[in-house]
Amino acid sequence: MSEILARDKYHCPTCGADAHWNAAKQALVCPYCGTVSPAQLTTDGEIVEHDLVAAMRSVPDDQRGLNTERVSVKCQSCQAISSFEPNRVAQNCDFCGSAQLVPYEQTKAVIRPESLLPFKLADSAVRDQIRAWYGNRWFAPSALKSRALTDTLKGVYLPYWTFDAKVHADWTAESGYYYYETESYTDSQGNRQTRQVQRIRWQWSSGSLNHFFDDNLVAGTRGTHPTLLEKIEPFPTKELIPYDAGYLAGWVVEQYQVDLTSAAQTSRDEMDAQVRAMCARDVPGDTHRNLNVDATYSDMTFKHVLVPVWLVSYVYGSKSYQVLVNGQTGQIAGDRPYSFWKIFFLVLGIAALVGLFALVAAAKQ
Repeated sequence: MSEILARDKYHCPTCGADAHWNAAKQALVCPYCGTVSPAQLTTDGEIVEHDLVAAMRSVPDDQRGLNTERVSVKCQSCQAISSFEPNRVAQNCDFCGSAQLVPYEQTKAVIRPESLLPFKLADSAVRDQIRAWYGNRWFAPSALKSRALTDTLKGVYLPYWTFDAKVHADWTAESGYYYYETESYTDSQGNRQTRQVQRIRWQWSSGSLNHFFDDNLVAGTRGTHPTLLEKIEPFPTKELIPYDAGYLAGWVVEQYQVDLTSAAQTSRDEMDAQVRAMCARDVPGDTHRNLNVDATYSDMTFKHVLVPVWLVSYVYGSKSYQVLVNGQTGQIAGDRPYSFWKIFFLVLGIAALVGLFALVAAAKQ
């Protein structure tokens, strides 16, 4: 299907405008007249896992592109690359609020996502959740609620990679077993005393394990703050559905800037660390040292997926802030400014109370 035909498929049958995916109604809905589109989007089918080794050599052209007409811009501030429908005018970056957007042309089309998680939470519910989150922030500036308005809320599909792999690991280590000996010593008064001293008996041990890594997630985004994104994970990859361009209608898609090669290396490093930790837990005894792990990986596959995130970005003072909400689970994380004066007056109040108590105590004496 050509990109233009894919887009025509989602026109409103009543007024002809482009229908958008509506999270509240879980359907394509015209944003102008409210008509629910009769178009049937893909909801089930096989989620394809691709051979990682073969893909590292080359990805076929028929696995590239989003199958829908879109334009891309790159933010000169945060470097995020956003993709959206041609009839939308981009004025500010959805990720940092910067107006420094320039057209972006791919030298090669992106690898097409094989599956995605559509937006499940409606914007109205997310706005209420974020307002409550703001309200619970201690020492926030009084102007925060007015400056970090939830009407800047944006829904963005973020790129992720998932990796599967089988691993067989053989390990060797020195297992340490605690035992105790009675030791005599002279205390500071010159008296002879005894005490129990911990010793370690070392002996060699070995073992092996087999493990399957399923959907190890690696973010492909550069637009969101990594620590915040980690806090709203995980995304329920078991609920992924086959990719259909209709789910992107009306939404911004961030193009991955962490490519397959870099993501695969990150995933491998994470898997290595987890395998080493699992082997360490298998070492018998009370402690261990000189752990050596020899891991062999096989059946390595990957997917490129899109996940939904609600995003509020704003600038307060000279710094930019973000609040992220998982568009499937509702998990929220954000950073925010602190009010210097609120903290100052709190410290001043505490100091005054301490001084008052000291005066009262002195007067009683």
